[in-house]
Amino acid sequence: MTWQQLAGSLAAIVILAGLAWLLKLGRAGHEGTVDDPESAARAAEEALAGFRAIGALVGDDRAAALVAGAHGRVAVVKRHGARLAVREVRWSQVRATFDGMLVETGDRRFGAVTVTGIDVLDIRRLAPSLTSV
Repeated sequence: MTWQQLAGSLAAIVILAGLAWLLKLGRAGHEGTVDDPESAARAAEEALAGFRAIGALVGDDRAAALVAGAHGRVAVVKRHGARLAVREVRWSQVRATFDGMLVETGDRRFGAVTVTGIDVLDIRRLAPSLTSV
């Protein structure tokens, strides 16, 4: 391999890396984590038609969150690759476990989600009008 071929290959790699950076490909940073209740609420409102968040709880590992909405609606937000995935669930699908709140979505592809480090008391504070949790 000549120096010209090596330089051309290196230049092509740098150009492709620059394009990937501009297109934000492969980024698992901010977009792929549930950083705070506001970002979880925003994700739920953007993903679900007519959903108006009134509060959110983020798991200790920032991998998932529960978002309470107006009129008794609830959504679960989780990491899915470099993005966030959102599903609306019923409160009856949320139950306490030792690790946190387990959300059994009923969607085989989405799967069950554990929002680590939160408990029933946190849920009561989030949505005080609930009587079935």
